Amino acid sequence: MALAKTVAELEAAEANHASDPFRADMLRRARVFKTGWVELAEALVRVRRSKSFEGWGYATFEDYTKKELKLRQETVDKLTGSFLFLKERAPDVMERDGVNQKIPSYDTVDFLRRAEERTDTSREVLDELREKVLEHPVSMPTLSKQFAPRVFPPTENERATRELAAMKSAAERLLETLTESRSAPKGIAGDLTVLLERFLAALQVGE
Repeated sequence: MALAKTVAELEAAEANHASDPFRADMLRRARVFKTGWVELAEALVRVRRSKSFEGWGYATFEDYTKKELKLRQETVDKLTGSFLFLKERAPDVMERDGVNQKIPSYDTVDFLRRAEERTDTSREVLDELREKVLEHPVSMPTLSKQFAPRVFPPTENERATRELAAMKSAAERLLETLTESRSAPKGIAGDLTVLLERFLAALQVGE
């Protein structure tokens, strides 16, 4: 429902600004960007550089993309960063038709861009990553699963945070199950419930 509402709002805004072709075109590109992100990204870079948004009543580029195009800042940054990366490092990719030659998603291009910015990633890993992103594009979940541990290994704090979150979630689920259960042995369930509550309280203090 939320997506349908956003699309409807963009379509209405596009019609309202029909007298301003460039502005209306920006709205159209935003509406279809999931199937044509390169086109939208190119236009976003153009709008940011020309500051056309000022003539449309917006003080900043960020304000324009959020309020009129309904795009999150993180998405805009990935789109523009990925476009500029391809333009500089792999311009031939942007000339693909998207049918016979697949265009990688902006998420995977952004992943590659950030990986190449690091100084501690081996050439071998980067070459393999480029092949998976640019030559034979794979999905972001697949790419992340294969390369995130090697390219962006978690810090000790990040690892500890993930472990705590996993333990908290598991303890909460078990506590809820025990509370609602009519078949669990009452004595043991009661003892375990107390322990789980103490465990969750300790985790809360640790946060």
